[in-house]
Amino acid sequence: MAETNLKRKRIISVIGTSTASPGIYELARETGRLLAERSCIVVCGGRGGVMEGVCRGASEGGGISVGLLPSALSEANPYVSIPLVTGLGEVRNIAVVSAGQAVISIGGAYGTLSELGFAMRQGKRVVGLFTWRVEDENGAPAALVRVSTPLDAVTAALEGLPE
Repeated sequence: MAETNLKRKRIISVIGTSTASPGIYELARETGRLLAERSCIVVCGGRGGVMEGVCRGASEGGGISVGLLPSALSEANPYVSIPLVTGLGEVRNIAVVSAGQAVISIGGAYGTLSELGFAMRQGKRVVGLFTWRVEDENGAPAALVRVSTPLDAVTAALEGLPE
């Protein structure tokens, strides 16, 4: 087998609402751009809202985004680099968070809440930017790093990952 000089890129999953407000959309867009500038591949659900924003930002930053779509190619937002139809509906949420080395959650509705649960169950580093507040059965905060800017989200997600 030929030796290659390829360096593996870090993969970060970004989750969030498909109906983002303009402010949440811009947070996602900036997060995607910052991840791309740090040579990360973005994985998301590939549709609108936060998913579109992060894909747009990744594209603007010269990066790659992978969209794991629920059922049809027509669901892909116009900025996703690699749209992959899973045929899994919302069950794809598990694949979205499983693909990343860390997860950034921006905003979010109930689908995002399920992804947060899957990510924490898998022991992933989870970073929250204006997202759900999650507690365990005793009322203790769940393992979620809360931040207030896209730069802080990206920095926290990449902490400790090999370059």
